Amino acid sequence: MTADNLVLIANAGGVGRTVLERLRAQDVPVRVMVRRDDDRATALRALGAEVAVGDLTRPESVDAALEGVRRMYFAMPVSPDHLLAATVTATVARGHAGLDGLVDMSQMTVSQMTATSTAESYQQRLHWLAEQVLDWSGLPVVHMRPTSFLDNPLFTTLAARSIRENGTIALPFGTGRTSPVAVADVARVVATVLRDPAPHVGHVYELTGPRTVGIAEMAEEFSRALGRPVSYADVPLDRWLTEVLAAVGLPPHAEQHIATMARLHRENRYDRASDDVERVTGVPAQGIEAFVAAHKDLYLG
Repeated sequence: MTADNLVLIANAGGVGRTVLERLRAQDVPVRVMVRRDDDRATALRALGAEVAVGDLTRPESVDAALEGVRRMYFAMPVSPDHLLAATVTATVARGHAGLDGLVDMSQMTVSQMTATSTAESYQQRLHWLAEQVLDWSGLPVVHMRPTSFLDNPLFTTLAARSIRENGTIALPFGTGRTSPVAVADVARVVATVLRDPAPHVGHVYELTGPRTVGIAEMAEEFSRALGRPVSYADVPLDRWLTEVLAAVGLPPHAEQHIATMARLHRENRYDRASDDVERVTGVPAQGIEAFVAAHKDLYLG
């Protein structure tokens, strides 16, 4: 697949797959990088994407995947290899003339970090460092810094379980406020930038829901969306870590990241709101009530 506007999506997870669907709906040619040529790769081909098998930490893989590409979406799942992948991508991409834009999926926490801050997770530190590397590369970079996702298990599967069991959202966030954003809204911003990167190069977009809420307010929005009472149960952080998070069985790196996100929520580090979703796309970000109403079956079973 070759075209003047060929896009490489380096991770077709939640955001990446939605970006792919939006771009293909507008007939934008897309190549997707995958680790294995399996059923998931077959499904991506069925969406109209070209598939390149490779690994973001291997320069030869990135070099082959970038052949003929004009725009790239760089993202990874939570991984201790994030900085290595960003460094490989930046190094290889510098050798490919004609790259119009590289969209980097970062995290909102980076906005409050410094070179010496220590309160954040190891994953958040990798995002901060990766942004430095991509900026130093001189590539036409656009950084996306979403807050926590509405689609995150914290607000979906875990919330659904406690809502069914006892009508509560059980989280250790205390009185901290948050502004979760839907994957669909983040993907909408990314797709908009990839279609025409030039006006966005050098920008940092902080992507949040329309307003910040405490979890008690969030529970009220759940109540309205689901048509049943939902309240907030503030769980002590230590108990939540040992009884809930540890039971999920995440790899240590991912578990440490989620544990830190919970602590930072309790410390009110997620009390931030931005209108960047609307500014870039012309459409406001989806609110919590609308998101929950659209996923009612998930929460009520």
